[in-house]
Amino acid sequence: MTIRRKFALAALLCAAAVPAFGADPNAGKQTFRAQCALCHSAEPNDNGGAQGPSLQGIMGRTAGTAADFGYTQALKDSGLTWDAETLDRFLAAPTQVVPGTSMVIPVADASDRENLIAYFSALQAGTFREEAPRAFRPPPPPPEQPDAPKGAADWKNDKPGRVHRIDLANLPKPFHTPSAMNWPRLVPKPENAQLQLPPGFEVDVFLTDLSAPRTMKLAPNGDILLVETLAGRLKVLRPTADGKTATVSVFAQGLMQPYGVEFYPAGPNPEWIYVAEMNRVVRYAYRPGQTEASGVPEIVVPQLSPTGGGHYTRDIAFSLDGKRMFVSVGSQSNVAEDMPKKTPEEIRAWEAEHGLGAAWGPEENRAAVLVFEVGSDKPGRIFATGIRNCVTMTVQPATGELWCTTNERDMLGDDLVPDYSTRVKEGAFYGWPWYYMGDNEDPRLAGDRPDLKGKVTLPDVPYQAHSAATGFVFYPEKPSGASAFPAEYAGEAFAVLHGSWNRAFRTGHKVVRVPMKDGVPTGEYIDFMTGFIDEDGNAWGRPVAAVVAADGSLLVSDDGANVIYRISYTGRK
Repeated sequence: MTIRRKFALAALLCAAAVPAFGADPNAGKQTFRAQCALCHSAEPNDNGGAQGPSLQGIMGRTAGTAADFGYTQALKDSGLTWDAETLDRFLAAPTQVVPGTSMVIPVADASDRENLIAYFSALQAGTFREEAPRAFRPPPPPPEQPDAPKGAADWKNDKPGRVHRIDLANLPKPFHTPSAMNWPRLVPKPENAQLQLPPGFEVDVFLTDLSAPRTMKLAPNGDILLVETLAGRLKVLRPTADGKTATVSVFAQGLMQPYGVEFYPAGPNPEWIYVAEMNRVVRYAYRPGQTEASGVPEIVVPQLSPTGGGHYTRDIAFSLDGKRMFVSVGSQSNVAEDMPKKTPEEIRAWEAEHGLGAAWGPEENRAAVLVFEVGSDKPGRIFATGIRNCVTMTVQPATGELWCTTNERDMLGDDLVPDYSTRVKEGAFYGWPWYYMGDNEDPRLAGDRPDLKGKVTLPDVPYQAHSAATGFVFYPEKPSGASAFPAEYAGEAFAVLHGSWNRAFRTGHKVVRVPMKDGVPTGEYIDFMTGFIDEDGNAWGRPVAAVVAADGSLLVSDDGANVIYRISYTGRK
């Protein structure tokens, strides 16, 4: 390196490390813990980074270049280098500075941004010394108002067997409470903390030292295929003879934010593993028992949507006859804030081609389930619309019906809008962005689509708003194995609630049972595994997905603690 280049590099690093005068690194750390630690880590072992790239060593780094994270192409192509000025602009309005980024939540307060940058700079310079925060302003307490919803903090009453039913006919009005920014503060597991289950069930740690584990699928030979989305990896977990742990192999890596995986065709001898990446579908050749991919993946669908950013989890499922492949694509935004208006004539023309309630502009082919004919060169089409973010998709084995488990929109108050799991009907419209839970109009888009009133399909099983429903799995009709659950669980489902951020009082962070009657959901859900939230409202885990193992146990991944739990039944059958 020449002397001139050395001086240039030194100047760049110095400029990158200069925070605003008077900024407080300790206050920045408090802001980071409150607003950023859900997705990022800033220091080694700070228990952050469940969903996004590490920010360790960010000052002076080129945007979109940190290892082990699949960035959007928009950020990779931005040409930004993270110095103090650039970070300040980006954090203030990320989607304006980099249209298409998956970072959509701004840091609105200028002093909070200054303190964050001072924290990052001090860490990188090695000058950070933690002390009691001086300038950090804690968020105000939840408003005390006479008409506030009763039992808003009733997560403290969660326990196995507690029955919940959301009454969609009596939802509160929008903005009934202010919109909270209450990010989970992941804390070490308290000494007295215990996960709670119904009598006869036990929970143990199955695997540790994982990297934000998410989706899991059972292979015909009993292996478990695990997706580490942010690391871009697929792993094969081979359970030991007693089923209590597993050996781990890396099947494939270098993927772009993989999430949904499925074996194809169904049955004892699948030939492929299909993988839904952030904006395409690929497949790997596979034979049962294989622990490492034999070659590069084949591209099945080169592009799911014209736009990137926003919700990046894509799930995948096949019809029972294997003829159709379904792919869920979440919205680019919270409530289509940047979607341009259309005239009634333009809307009719658009829907004639794309379906009832189909979004357009930056939301084209978003907030929807797409369907493709397996083995055909025909392009995919929209199967159902208005589903803001179908994180998990599955086909009910007993009926062949497609299900979506959905994160609904934010910023309307503590109790709006409920998340849900539902059977997805072909051609149906589920409300987003103009309506929710039937004919309730979103006030932020009031008057935009009066033609859709009365055409919104209600979901089957609504969950408490902001629970962040992310996982859903059916328990087998005829379970086998030493850890199989009792007969009353056969054919029912389990949903995994990842945990809230847009609610003044914590909710979620649990696994719930979704009862069925003759294969049809009752509309209720029942607490099954609870205990991840401490008395102060902090969480020590974030359950995210589930799969039923060959021995009948239920495996639950936790991308906050980076572990997988194993729930087994040991009571009398």
